[in-house]
Amino acid sequence: MKKTLTVKRENCPQNHPCPSVKICPMGALTQTGFNAPEIDYGKCIACGKCSDFCPKKALILS
Repeated sequence: MKKTLTVKRENCPQNHPCPSVKICPMGALTQTGFNAPEIDYGKCIACGKCSDFCPKKALILS
C-alpha cells in the first residue's frame, strides 16, 4: 500500500520559511509566504525525508 504525505496545518506555526521545503529531493513541496507547505502529488515519491525532518510534525507520511 502506497503511503501518502499530508500537511497537518494545526501543527504548522506558519510564521517562517518551512525548512522541509529544501529537504525534498523531488521539489514536491512549495510554500507561499509563511503559509503551510503545499504538496505536488505528481512529484512526491513518499520518501519521508520531509516528514522525518519537520520539527513540528506537520508533515505526516501515512
